[in-house]
Amino acid sequence: MRVEIRADKESIRVSGYVNVVGRDSRVLRDASGGFIEQISPGAFGRALQSGQPVELRYNHRKTLESPDMQLREDQIGLWAQATVTDPEVIDAAERKELRGWSFGFVKQKDHWKTDENGTRRRFVDDLELREVSVLNVTPAYIATSIEARGEDEILIEFRAEAELDGGVDYVRETETTATTQEKTITPEGESTMALVRKTVEYYTMKRRRDNAL
Repeated sequence: MRVEIRADKESIRVSGYVNVVGRDSRVLRDASGGFIEQISPGAFGRALQSGQPVELRYNHRKTLESPDMQLREDQIGLWAQATVTDPEVIDAAERKELRGWSFGFVKQKDHWKTDENGTRRRFVDDLELREVSVLNVTPAYIATSIEARGEDEILIEFRAEAELDGGVDYVRETETTATTQEKTITPEGESTMALVRKTVEYYTMKRRRDNAL
């Protein structure tokens, strides 16, 4: 996830991949035991083409307003981008507490296989995408809730990556509108940078002297 904190601190922009399609989850568990899951390529794209609304939430509970939210599936997976103006989320970003993405869905079609090692494997072929969430907690890959729909009950499943690939990249916009990435420089790094600057200065002076001869 990439988090851009605006200079006025009144909004942040979050972007990144919510889920990588065709990749194994960690071991999940249901009433029958452990299994490994993949979201099939194209499942998110078809869900978005259906026209069903997709909410942006905070930790799956709080609905966030984001008129400019973008969602798309590409060759990697489900990508999202949104501007968030909620003070609670902005404060969490300021404290560098945001942890990544998650999403909630209702299964429309899936199929199961058992591999040569006896591991059950689930492939989610089609789904109804309900929401994508920004998290400030370490995401668990599996959770569920039950919702009544007419006379039926539907199972809503929540997923997040088992490991946060690359962590969260925080970028801060300065008052001059230039965007700078926050990095920590160690004393060893400062010494190296000083040496590089001195080397550049030496060769600059040498080139000027040679040109003067």
